[in-house]
Amino acid sequence: MDCPECGTETIDFPVPEELARYLPGDDSGATLCPHCLTVQPLADAPSSTPPFDDVPTAFPDGEAAVPMALVFALLPSLATYRGELSELLLVVERAGTDPLLVLDRLADDPAVDPAIDLSRRRRQLEQFL
Repeated sequence: MDCPECGTETIDFPVPEELARYLPGDDSGATLCPHCLTVQPLADAPSSTPPFDDVPTAFPDGEAAVPMALVFALLPSLATYRGELSELLLVVERAGTDPLLVLDRLADDPAVDPAIDLSRRRRQLEQFL
């Protein structure tokens, strides 16, 4: 599938049941654009989580990958999803990744052109953590 924002091929992944409440809508999966970091719900989720190899190296892998991707699903509506974002950031931390450092590194990565201002969002997240 191609990203509706920039046309880059996306990474489709299932959202585990314990994280499903963090994905807007009722879909069982999501798709992440490795270029603009846009996340969209996906009705036909793959059966297993793919490697997030196409996302820049600053993006976590393993247990932190899906919750970090879901952070990007909620970041455009920071005020609406304040509580959910706080919880997701804790999930990412428990998986062994510093989510604020991920945002910093992605904001500085020339291979990424985020659909939102990551530096600004990072400062806003830090204020309510």
